[in-house]
Amino acid sequence: MTSPAATAILAARRARLNLAPLGAHAPHDAAGGYAVQREVAQAMGAIPPAGFKIGATTKQMQAYLGLAGPAAGFVPASGLHATPAQVRFADFVAPGVECEVGLRLGADLPPGPCTQDQARDAVAEVFAAIEIVEKRYDDLAALGTPTLIADQVFHAAGVLGVPAANWRDLDLGATRGRMHVGGELRGEGVGADLLGHPFAALAWLAASPAAAVFGGLRAGQVVFLGSVTPPIWIEGPTEVEVAFDTLGRVSLRFV
Repeated sequence: MTSPAATAILAARRARLNLAPLGAHAPHDAAGGYAVQREVAQAMGAIPPAGFKIGATTKQMQAYLGLAGPAAGFVPASGLHATPAQVRFADFVAPGVECEVGLRLGADLPPGPCTQDQARDAVAEVFAAIEIVEKRYDDLAALGTPTLIADQVFHAAGVLGVPAANWRDLDLGATRGRMHVGGELRGEGVGADLLGHPFAALAWLAASPAAAVFGGLRAGQVVFLGSVTPPIWIEGPTEVEVAFDTLGRVSLRFV
């Protein structure tokens, strides 16, 4: 039986409405938030999920969201698109885009402590990616961090680039990503912005409560490792391009 918290989240999604604070039904802590998130995934037919997103990898975003560290959300297969992608702007609630390093796992990572080297060894592909997020909340402080976690930490969809052929030879901490929206440069950053290194972010995910509640990370899953830029909120149909100097390009059109 789905909890009132998960039921409210799913109802807001179906109606494309902002999620209101859950009051007495809100999860009390991060662990409770991840438990509700798993209920949402179950109701969406996303167990096991197609992957995960990591949010709030920078101190600035952690402070903004009231988090002591990063947070993660599951990614359903229905929201994944290959580049070049086209989506309807009207299908999203106040959408935004993020400039991401993405990867696909080639081996399982069990839940629990994980080193950066162990994380790297489980990776099969690395590519540029765009995460589509939604600002589906009126007041984050009133909503509360556990409810934000329950609602997948802003996740809505994502676009996957073509895997880089030589990623094992690249300095992924130094790779620089730039995001253009409507032809205008809107942000840039480097892989080291993701907890020091993209694979450090993956190691964090493997040891996180999200991995524990979903039974670990599995071969074939996609991971959005976090944005090297702040989110850029989209006001209408436009084109988005993310380009990393060593990982290639990925494009998205809102129509």
